[in-house]
Amino acid sequence: MAAGDAFKIVAETEWAAAEALGAYEGSAVDIKDGYIHLSTVEQLNGTAARHYAGRSGLLLLTVDLALVEGVVWEPSRGGALFPHIYGPLPVSAVTARRTMSVAADGVMTLGPVLP
Repeated sequence: MAAGDAFKIVAETEWAAAEALGAYEGSAVDIKDGYIHLSTVEQLNGTAARHYAGRSGLLLLTVDLALVEGVVWEPSRGGALFPHIYGPLPVSAVTARRTMSVAADGVMTLGPVLP
């Protein structure tokens, strides 16, 4: 599958720490699984509803996969291929950030793109 953009939902506090370090090592789930979970635009709503329902204080990161080493497309939910990063996510590969929350019913609310 060709490189392009993918998306990562992170807690604002986790991303602030990553920005200070220059790279994101992943959430607790990412670290446990051995890779950073990303989603395509088509997979994003399902990921938000399944893993982030009822949460606020989140950021939606747009990741330019061409700027990331260790991207592997692997089957996951329903056999769809998901982008996974085996290694850290460089802060420099994030091309946009938006605040977001996910309602208890799984519906995402996106804020403006942050500077």
